[in-house]
Amino acid sequence: MSEATVPRLGSLPARLVRLYGGLALYGAGIGLQVESGLGNDPWDVFHQGLGLRAGVSIGTIIIAVGALVMLLWIPLKQKPGLGTISNVVFLGLFADAAIFLLPTPDLLAVQSLYVVLGVGSVALATVLYIGAGMGPGPRDGVMTGLVRLGLSVRLARFLIEITVLIAGWLLGGTVGVGTLVFALAIGPLTQLFTRWFPLAPR
Repeated sequence: MSEATVPRLGSLPARLVRLYGGLALYGAGIGLQVESGLGNDPWDVFHQGLGLRAGVSIGTIIIAVGALVMLLWIPLKQKPGLGTISNVVFLGLFADAAIFLLPTPDLLAVQSLYVVLGVGSVALATVLYIGAGMGPGPRDGVMTGLVRLGLSVRLARFLIEITVLIAGWLLGGTVGVGTLVFALAIGPLTQLFTRWFPLAPR
C-alpha cells in the first residue's frame, strides 16, 4: 500500500486529525508489542536493541533513527512532507508514553492480547496517517526510493526489514512469536482496515 492507493480526506483539519491520531495509535501499538515481551516488529527490534546498547529509551532511538534515515532520502531523491517530519518528532514520544503507561503483563494470555492489539493498532494507524496524504514516514520513504531505483515493493521491503531485524536481534532486541505474528498479519490487516474505514467520502 502507498499514498497513491489510499483515498484521502479533503479538508486540512480532518487530514491533521488523521495524521496525528494515526501517529498516536502507532505509538500505542509499539508500546503494546514491546510490553508484551513476545517479540517486536522488525524495526522496533532494531530500535530496542540500539536503545539497550545506548542506555536510552526506545522512543529516543525511534526519533534519532528516523532523523538519520531521512539522510538516505537525499541520494534517493525523496521529498519529505509534514507527515514525514511529524513521524520523526512524535512517533517516539507516543511510543515512550505508551510504554510508561501500560502495565507489563505476566500472564501469557494478556501478553498475547497485547500482541494482537498492538499489531491491529499499527495496521489501523498506517491507514490513518498514510491516508492523510502528508508524506510517508522516513522508513517508508527509503522503501519507495528503492522502488524508484527498480526494485519491487516486496523485495525492497524484505531487504530493509530483514536487515534491521538481524541487526536488532544481534544488538539484543526482542524477537519472538510477536515478530512472526506482525510479519504475517500486518499486510492483511492494513488492507482490511482500508475497506472497513474508508478514508474519503464515497
